[in-house]
Amino acid sequence: MSQPAKPLQRLAWHDGTMRDGTRMVAEEVPVAIVHDGATYAVMMASPADLEDFAIGFSLTEGIIETPDEVDDLELVETDLGWVVRLWLSKRPRAALTARRRHLTGPAGCGLCGVESLGEAVKPARPVGAGRPLTPLALATAFDAMSQQQALGHLTRAAHAAAFLAPDGSVTVREDVGRHNALDKLIGALAGTGIDAKQGAILMTSRVSVELVQKAAMAGVPILAAVSAPSTLAVKLADDAGMTLVAVARADGFEIFSHPHRIQPEQEQTRVA
Repeated sequence: MSQPAKPLQRLAWHDGTMRDGTRMVAEEVPVAIVHDGATYAVMMASPADLEDFAIGFSLTEGIIETPDEVDDLELVETDLGWVVRLWLSKRPRAALTARRRHLTGPAGCGLCGVESLGEAVKPARPVGAGRPLTPLALATAFDAMSQQQALGHLTRAAHAAAFLAPDGSVTVREDVGRHNALDKLIGALAGTGIDAKQGAILMTSRVSVELVQKAAMAGVPILAAVSAPSTLAVKLADDAGMTLVAVARADGFEIFSHPHRIQPEQEQTRVA
């Protein structure tokens, strides 16, 4: 598989001087996801963990319910990008035939190709009770995610999505697009049999509607991010019963919906 970053020549202006040099720059390539011979989506993505990406995307799009519904998967590199071919079992194949659509969009666009306003703002799937988290556990997980952001540290141009498991372990996937990073993470969890319903997802991005919808499709009860949410993302998370944490920094965070899952070690008086 091609590398997710490569060195490029550039000029740098620093301290009044122009210098030659190189910088590691993130790769961004077209990735076509093909189900049973028909292209379902073409997304711009980082050429890494593409199996996870295809499985996660198929899960969050509702095409499959489990990875077991994929009979076979093939990665094909072309001069223009990558093609991920999936062959589906009977149930998802029939469902896909009934609702097939085609979307083409850049990494920053998670809604390209939808055919109605209702589809764009469809409710997020309700989540279960999950497990409570302490603020310390959340902060520790963000630190662990940062330490595992190899592509992000190398290029300063990649988002990360992480899963905090009940045992405190953290699984991370990266991509130039935040939606892609989350799909890769969800695919990785599903492929290893990790129960996402008992943990939390962490993001390096702002919280958009699509991230809430994707996390809810995986059944994750807690979604936390370093940047702020949109109003509609908050509404969807609230309606789905999801705890939405945002503006997560070293010195604290803000909770926008269902705060009962975040339980300080010692209850403190809230200051208005």
